[in-house]
Amino acid sequence: MIIQIYEIQTPEEAERCIELGVNHIGSVVLSLDDWRIERLRETIRLSDGTSAKNSLIPLFDDADAICRVIDYYRPDFIHFCDSLTDGKEVRGDVEALIVLQTVIKERFPEVGIIRSIPIPRAEEVLDFPTLELGHMFEASSDMLLTDTWIPRAPVEGYIGITGKQVDGDQASALVQESRCPVILAGGLSPRNVYDALMAVRPAGADSCTRTNRVEEEGNPIRFQKDFGKVKRFVQEVRRAEVELNEEKENLLKKLEKLRTDLKDREAALPAHSVRPNQIMAIEALEDEIASVEKELQKFKTN
Repeated sequence: MIIQIYEIQTPEEAERCIELGVNHIGSVVLSLDDWRIERLRETIRLSDGTSAKNSLIPLFDDADAICRVIDYYRPDFIHFCDSLTDGKEVRGDVEALIVLQTVIKERFPEVGIIRSIPIPRAEEVLDFPTLELGHMFEASSDMLLTDTWIPRAPVEGYIGITGKQVDGDQASALVQESRCPVILAGGLSPRNVYDALMAVRPAGADSCTRTNRVEEEGNPIRFQKDFGKVKRFVQEVRRAEVELNEEKENLLKKLEKLRTDLKDREAALPAHSVRPNQIMAIEALEDEIASVEKELQKFKTN
């Protein structure tokens, strides 16, 4: 299971995250005016030769500039997190963003593309276009990532760093319907990530705000990680991963036994004079098999 931590901007932070078991190191290019930062390039390159990957968010959508950024930093993943919606309708420039991803994939086939898909908080769920956006972007993306949409975002035009959790039902629906892996993000912390993963069953978990240090007043401090929180976050993700794998293996064993029982019962049927109770027993096994198969569908293999 992927564990992705943002916003890592120094080699020292990246090294510490990798030591703690983080396998996706996320960084941010904040400005088009100041995008060439040698120390940030060192941060991204620190994962070379390790099992960890790196991802980079550019907070701008100029295609030429993004290509220059990719040339300079050479990340494993480029990550886009535009807001995409006003909360009711898909934004008018979404098709242009899809074209942008397609162009980048053609020019840099070795670089994966992560696209954030906005999901509101549970108390704000109305007719929100989460699944529509997921379907629109999955063909040009290597991964999708849920993140929390709120009317007034911390960074205008983008989603993320709200510290608030997404609606779990919409996140689960996106995981089930998407043809590419989905990373769960949005207000995840060491305290809630286990329950969130057990409920949603995504390909990974992402944290930014809730693994940051906090001020005396309790407000998260951007770009300053609390590595005690990062350590506990990794532990909780791995705990969920183990239990989900065990649950899947138990379901697979149960399904194998049920199919064997069904085969044996069908083989034992007489050529003539099949009794109603024999048919009912076979139908009960078929229903139980269908139920287990439905549960297994929740464990995406992508």
